[in-house]
Amino acid sequence: MSARFGPAGTGDSFSASGWKSSLDVPQYLTGMGLDHFEYQCGRGVNIGEEKAQELGKRAKAAGITLSLHAPYYISMSSVEEEKRKNSVNYILASARAVNAMGGDRIVVHTGSCGKIPREEALRLAKDTMRLSLEALDRENLGHIHICPETMGKVNQLGTLEEVLELCKLDERLIPCIDFGHLNAREQGYFKTMADYESVFLAVRNALGEDRLRRFHSHFSKIEYTTGGEKRHLTFADTVYGPNFEPVMELTVRYGCDAVFICESSGTQAEDAKQMKAYYESLKGGTL
Repeated sequence: MSARFGPAGTGDSFSASGWKSSLDVPQYLTGMGLDHFEYQCGRGVNIGEEKAQELGKRAKAAGITLSLHAPYYISMSSVEEEKRKNSVNYILASARAVNAMGGDRIVVHTGSCGKIPREEALRLAKDTMRLSLEALDRENLGHIHICPETMGKVNQLGTLEEVLELCKLDERLIPCIDFGHLNAREQGYFKTMADYESVFLAVRNALGEDRLRRFHSHFSKIEYTTGGEKRHLTFADTVYGPNFEPVMELTVRYGCDAVFICESSGTQAEDAKQMKAYYESLKGGTL
């Protein structure tokens, strides 16, 4: 096994190359030398079962694995019970869709803290996560991994520690480590190799070797303000971080078979290719 790389959705080069349908994505990614795709359902799970199955069929034939980003409006930590119940339904719909595609991971935003203490927000999110796992089990979707994501804005639930605490609820939960988000919410956290390694060590210490090896990741350079994340950039940016090279080096050092999803603005496929090329050069011992 090796780490896998791909874009979040389709970048500018997809339509510029004449591709039109999400069903064309596997062929597009094969041409780019990539091997994973994260289907975007941020604004709702709108893909039908038949199309999801066809996408899965084409992806499998091309050697492309799939994951899915669940709707952005999920709020596992909402103080309103109805919103938390709806969040369980959105997670369930996401799991059905990725299962039809032949994938087994959905990425989920956990919500905001609003005006309640972070501890209370985390307690509510844990409860919603338990209900979500129970809902998946009832529909024989217990093999689908929910990946709670580290978030980029200071007022959002989703520090590294909070995500790891959520993942302690069940071994099926895999953290989605968004290095750009962590860097943004901490005003430029990643400066040294030790800073990057602290993330790997935190995952291992909290969840064990197995989930460290299988972690999910989002990666992009992100502009930030005092409130955290402002906007996604591309790897061409030289002002904001983080840099992907230390993460690739640590991925090889710790023997991780992680999934890396690039979320650069418009160049996500090209930048994912940069990450994969550097990773493979390390694996091949050329650096």
